[in-house]
Amino acid sequence: MRPRRLLRSSALALAATGLLLSGCTGGDSSPSASATPTEGGSGQGARSAPSAELKPYYAQKPAWRKCGTSGFECATLKAPLDYAKPGGDSVDLAVARKKATGPGARLGSLHVNPGGPGGSAVDFLQSYAGIGYPAPVRARYDMVAMDPRGVARSEPVECLDGKGMDAYTQVDQTPDDQLDAARLLTALKGFAAGCEKKSGPVLPHVSTANAARDMDVFRAVLGDAKLSYVGASYGTFLGATYAELFPARTGRLVLDGAMDPSLSARQLNRDQTEGFETAFRSFAGDCVKRKDCPLGRASAADAGSRLKGFFDRLDGEPVATGQSRELTESLATTGVLAAMYDEAAWPQLRIALTDAMAGRGGGLLALADAYYERDADGTYSNLMFANAAVNCLDAPPAFPNERDVQAALPDFEQVSPAFGRNFAWAALSCAYWSTPATGTPHRIEAKGAAPILVVGTTRDPATPYKWSRALASQLSSGRLLTYDGDGHTAYGRGSDCIDTAINTYLLEGTPPQDGKRCR
Repeated sequence: MRPRRLLRSSALALAATGLLLSGCTGGDSSPSASATPTEGGSGQGARSAPSAELKPYYAQKPAWRKCGTSGFECATLKAPLDYAKPGGDSVDLAVARKKATGPGARLGSLHVNPGGPGGSAVDFLQSYAGIGYPAPVRARYDMVAMDPRGVARSEPVECLDGKGMDAYTQVDQTPDDQLDAARLLTALKGFAAGCEKKSGPVLPHVSTANAARDMDVFRAVLGDAKLSYVGASYGTFLGATYAELFPARTGRLVLDGAMDPSLSARQLNRDQTEGFETAFRSFAGDCVKRKDCPLGRASAADAGSRLKGFFDRLDGEPVATGQSRELTESLATTGVLAAMYDEAAWPQLRIALTDAMAGRGGGLLALADAYYERDADGTYSNLMFANAAVNCLDAPPAFPNERDVQAALPDFEQVSPAFGRNFAWAALSCAYWSTPATGTPHRIEAKGAAPILVVGTTRDPATPYKWSRALASQLSSGRLLTYDGDGHTAYGRGSDCIDTAINTYLLEGTPPQDGKRCR
């Protein structure tokens, strides 16, 4: 099974709130912050040469070295820490590639990003894209990736140690009284303070807009006149932001499981709550038809009530897992929602729920740990730290205070009785972030860009289908390709119709007819 491409939900990690919105107001995060005609920002500027201060970055010659699996090469690039002050400090960015294998004429480089924000593109390239993308695509493209700034090997944001994250992920995200709420707020504030203490200098500069600028440096270093790109989940926002900044340098872009950059953080969180509820109902509808369904066999609605009842019991009585950590309500919720990303995980979820309801919580804990990228030794990747840093910089907080969350609870719970409270409370975390947001929601049109292919899945939990429709309609050259199915994203998930349409676009430059649907 290919690695899941995840948009990290705020309900699954207290750190991951605000989701991902585009930056367009002032400051280093804004697409227009340094987009002068001489610095290659947007419109005509994107056709111009970089400024004198940026030229050394664009003229780099990477020292490629063998790394990881056979056939892969890695290198380190430099980029300005602050694009508004390109003569100042720099950051180191990890990049990787696997050269085109042939036969056929080489088409240039194909950049890939798996989402997040916070997912390692280099790991994704080496574990899947560089070996699992269709052979004709790998034959004619150099497959390349860059860990965005703040992520994995590129100046990684750090916040808490393993023990701190263990405690953090177990905090009650559905407070029943003022004491519970106080504990939650303390955890949110402690997380933000940890990020500031360990990563303060880089936090103001890890915006999506800056990551897109870094991609343009990488494009130039590779010798490509235009950027070809496949971005999934959050990677669609990164790709759309690149197209907005550099429309004339935009080549063949595939945005799979798209974001709607025009929505506020609160609306994004609410929509995602609805998306996971839709995905759970699909799971429940399948579950109640099976003899091993732990949620009964009456109806999907009844299954949802049983799941909520199970969560409520865990709130007061966590169950054993065979480890020092118990399965709490928050960890169980994460485990269930993690399985919604891919219908192939549904059998595993049925078993894990059956065991947990019998007092054996190890299965659901394993699902939660996989989502958080927690290793058996108790260490975590930096995914959730980078996720928070990017999300909280890209958009103003969904909720500024506890009072506003309380007022929104009925709306969120109406959308999803089982998950609504989690999503609403988790959306509060950016309110305590030390670095003010520099981005605000806005439409991305990318006028002048080549055709951009936007792919949406009708029952996608993390990036609801309506987001893909919205982005395709906003982009001046957008084309919508629809997958009528379950799970998060569509490319490489078994639909020959989807894969053929995307492959044809990447190899021949011909997008499918706008509105094409596949099953």
